[in-house]
Amino acid sequence: MKSKENNYAFIDSQNLNLGIQKLGWKLDYRKFRVYLSEKYSVQKAYVFVGFVALNQKLYDSLQEAGFLLKFKPTIPDANGKIKGNVDADLVVRALLECREYDKAVIVSSDGDFYSLVQYLYEENKLEAVLSPDVKNCSSLLKQTAKEKVQFMNNLQKMLEYKKKSTA
Repeated sequence: MKSKENNYAFIDSQNLNLGIQKLGWKLDYRKFRVYLSEKYSVQKAYVFVGFVALNQKLYDSLQEAGFLLKFKPTIPDANGKIKGNVDADLVVRALLECREYDKAVIVSSDGDFYSLVQYLYEENKLEAVLSPDVKNCSSLLKQTAKEKVQFMNNLQKMLEYKKKSTA
């Protein structure tokens, strides 16, 4: 029997959340964590997120589902919109822990991860780039990840959040 790989996922939470919303459905994070484990042998799944105190319930549920949260302080921009760009944090964590995992799964459609994906691909450390939406995935990511880019468009039936009926 083949031993399970020790793969890590590095998740751009805002990109994932907005990408799935554009598809018109809501992601069930518990199901998503199981999917990452079963499909990609993900042992550790990091979620990079801007910290907003009002979202503590969400953070708690993500941790209960098995995600490791990495927070970035947030600040309002000129229009009052909360900003917490996590890209650099995700890249640094993926590189710092590179020797600890077999392969990485990058969850994002953002072309800012082009250099990271290129490096991981060249070092045979890239399991997959999991993009929320094929239409909004950066062409740079598609070109760099090549055959390793996967899309979540067809995963709605498997990963959609459904409210439990109280009847």
